[in-house]
Amino acid sequence: MMTKPVIGITMGDGAGVGPEIIMKALGDSAVYDSCRPFVIGDAKLLERAGRVVGSQLHIRAISSLSDAEYAYGTVDCLDLNLLPADLPFGQVSAEAGHAAFMYLKQAIELANDGQIDAICTAPLNKEALHKGGHMYPGHTEILAELTGTKDFSMMLSAPKLKVIHVTTHVGIIDAVKMIEPQRVYNVIRMAHETLQKAGYATPRIAVCGINPHAGENGLFGYGEEEEKIIPAVQRAQQEGIQVQGPLPADTLFFRTTRGDFDIVVAMYHDQGHGPVKALGLEAGVNITVGLPIIRTSVDHGTAFDIAGKGIADEQSIKEALRQAVELAPKRQ
Repeated sequence: MMTKPVIGITMGDGAGVGPEIIMKALGDSAVYDSCRPFVIGDAKLLERAGRVVGSQLHIRAISSLSDAEYAYGTVDCLDLNLLPADLPFGQVSAEAGHAAFMYLKQAIELANDGQIDAICTAPLNKEALHKGGHMYPGHTEILAELTGTKDFSMMLSAPKLKVIHVTTHVGIIDAVKMIEPQRVYNVIRMAHETLQKAGYATPRIAVCGINPHAGENGLFGYGEEEEKIIPAVQRAQQEGIQVQGPLPADTLFFRTTRGDFDIVVAMYHDQGHGPVKALGLEAGVNITVGLPIIRTSVDHGTAFDIAGKGIADEQSIKEALRQAVELAPKRQ
């Protein structure tokens, strides 16, 4: 008999909507039917978020995972007690940025020790993270460094569309320089292996071009497709991976939502993020691929403009939890 996976939910930036969407999501009993969730964060801020969203859930502060009960109606919080109860909503704060880093560090340690099966992250604020002394572009790079992972990628998943990225948080000129055949090949392989683990027998992978019309045989650009992408696609094809490309990005995402492909390999941040976010911010889930641990996340930010108002939508974190359960290693 399979046991339900243990999912550690990191609270993210305490000044943002993370605590609110967590409280809303854990108010759904279906979450507890599929997994054993607990929160890594500050219990007093979860209590405040509960009041903001009108939740009836009880917060139970614990100091060790062995004390968790995973019972619907009570939220187990591994309480790091790092932030004041009156932390201002919607403001960049060094202490909130540092706390968000510490929640994630604790989650990674638990995952490395085999105590949890997956991590689901609420959003952090990059400016606050940097003010708190942690100079990372975001969650993904922290996870990679603290797990010793050299080769990783960001995957976005929404209904009818999965996208994996060759480059992410760099400027467009730098992104083009960073795209190389080995990296493109590695991302194609990660896409293939990730979908196989998720139950796709033969994943159908499509690779975006860099230039309009995928360069149109040298008409656009300076031969980037021929130099940087085609060798990687051919290598993967020779290994039996079902991959096509480079293909024009302007039509590829439509073709994928129509069902022609299972996943798109995007070359840079906005090429992949734009189509996913056009489907709805609440629908997207961010998955870090290539790590030794499963990590899923909402695909939206801290939403400082609505923090404390109780109106943040919890659908993305519920979907992130669902995908964490789906991807988590199965225990007997």
